[in-house]
Amino acid sequence: MTTSSARLRDHAYSSFTDMLLARDIQPGQFVSQRELVQLTGFPLGAIREMIPRLEADGLIRTSPQRGLQVLSIDLDLIRNAFQLRQIIEGEAFGHFCGHASDADLQRIHDEHTAIRAEAVQGVTPDLLERAQHMDWAFHDHVVDHMGNQIISDIHRVNAIKIRLIRNADTRMLPDHVIWVMDMHLSVICALLARDKAATLEAIRAHIESSRQRALGI
Repeated sequence: MTTSSARLRDHAYSSFTDMLLARDIQPGQFVSQRELVQLTGFPLGAIREMIPRLEADGLIRTSPQRGLQVLSIDLDLIRNAFQLRQIIEGEAFGHFCGHASDADLQRIHDEHTAIRAEAVQGVTPDLLERAQHMDWAFHDHVVDHMGNQIISDIHRVNAIKIRLIRNADTRMLPDHVIWVMDMHLSVICALLARDKAATLEAIRAHIESSRQRALGI
């Protein structure tokens, strides 16, 4: 595969996942290769090269005589995705507690505190977008800090599945932004104290709370 075709395949993959998260492509939906061409705007060659990667990542599967089926959201997906998240982030946050710089931890703390203070005054669309980005970026940053590309890649695919699960909640309430910031700040305060046990307890509680919300508990 040439560099240009590989780049085109990667762009097609990103386009597909963006459309999936935006619900322009629905979980469980059946699509053909030509429909993916129309949906993403990428040529058939790039789509064909993208499909094995989507299959390997568990985002799509080939159904005989029916075409390609986008992954469905069910109890197995929720259980498996959150279990994997606990495993990855348990290791990542333990590592981060011992190796992150004081300046990095303080920056993360200050950013979360500022977002929370704004949310208390009222959540605007702009604030909601920034809070959502901060939520994802915090977890990605901690996992990436391990410097293990294999784990980072697995984490990002699993994060797509988690976000698809959470997308069932189409409206984020103002107190949800505060709740996320508070959950993160409990983790961040333990990190600042360099208390690994407290850090792991806080991140596990955060992930379990997210899992229960996804299940409607």
